[in-house]
Amino acid sequence: MVAGASCTDASQCKTVAIGARACGGPEAYLAYSTALTNPAQLQALALRHAEQRRAEVTSAGLLSTCIMLPDPGATCRAGACQLRSTASDPS
Repeated sequence: MVAGASCTDASQCKTVAIGARACGGPEAYLAYSTALTNPAQLQALALRHAEQRRAEVTSAGLLSTCIMLPDPGATCRAGACQLRSTASDPS
């Protein structure tokens, strides 16, 4: 759903949390374009994926770091939505 996240403006770029860590929180974030992706459908899919991942983590007894992964935000670069490299990235 997020492949080819084309954009013309940074306001079209958003992030979605994916997966689930054993200690809580997402495993990663993906950038997507609201110009091409329905945010409600993507969020529903991401929530379903997180539930499945939590079940896998629990059943396998997996461990993870307990460091919370901050949302890096997204911006439009070269016509595509991309994760910002740092929280202080001004673009």
